[in-house]
Amino acid sequence: MTSATSRSSEHLEQPMRQPVAHQPNVIEIQHLKKAFGTHEVLKDISLEVAQGETLAVLGRSGVGKSVLIKCIVALLEPDNGTILLFGKDTSKVSTKELAAMRRRIGFLFQGGALYDSMSVRDNLAFPLRSLQEKPSPEEQDDLINTALRDVGLSEAIGKMPSELSGGMRKRVGLARTLIQKPEIMLYDEPTTGLDPITSREISGLLLGVQERYKTSSIIITHDIECANIAADRIALMNDGYVVAGGTYEELERSDDEWVGSFFAWHADRTGAPAEAQTKESTR
Repeated sequence: MTSATSRSSEHLEQPMRQPVAHQPNVIEIQHLKKAFGTHEVLKDISLEVAQGETLAVLGRSGVGKSVLIKCIVALLEPDNGTILLFGKDTSKVSTKELAAMRRRIGFLFQGGALYDSMSVRDNLAFPLRSLQEKPSPEEQDDLINTALRDVGLSEAIGKMPSELSGGMRKRVGLARTLIQKPEIMLYDEPTTGLDPITSREISGLLLGVQERYKTSSIIITHDIECANIAADRIALMNDGYVVAGGTYEELERSDDEWVGSFFAWHADRTGAPAEAQTKESTR
């Protein structure tokens, strides 16, 4: 059987599962390429995310997942290809329009990216200062309390980041992002560095956020269990391409040699997955 790195372009461009409930796409990526010098990181990436859908981009470390997410928000400029956000080509909009697009997008970094010198309350209040219509003190308190309650951390409002565990820092980072009511959420390795139990809790939280806020999301991860719990579909990346796509169940049953080896590799590293909430079991 042909390896993932030597597949034909016809195989690589097989269509992925149809968008959920035929909603319009809020993210469309077409033939995206990005290299650093002679090193090609993204060789030909095409993806789409429908309104209200969560897509997990799954792959081993170093395959270009984080580069992809930075291209989506124009932190990196692609060498070729097209990225459409909310139906607009990000390479053809003005700086002002791009800034307006970014305000509709939430980005959760790996470490939570909290300000260590600020309390949890002040970390959440910080993004509210940039709003055109600034909330009153009462409205600000309500927004902060609601965001913390939605991530299960109401009791941490007065703590400093140094007093929080890794999982709590991720939750506060998510609350700070949600307080801006983003329409799209981008998660960069949300479970990296966490123990298995906390990883499952964070994965379940991402699912809850999508269902509560109706966001469209991309989860960049190498954690199969996170993808299983939180995502509607999975795009499996290898060597700069999307080599397979579908639901967790479809990929798990795949007779493709490389896809099977990826799932087996993960099982060997983590052991048999413990029973965990999945997207279907929460509905």
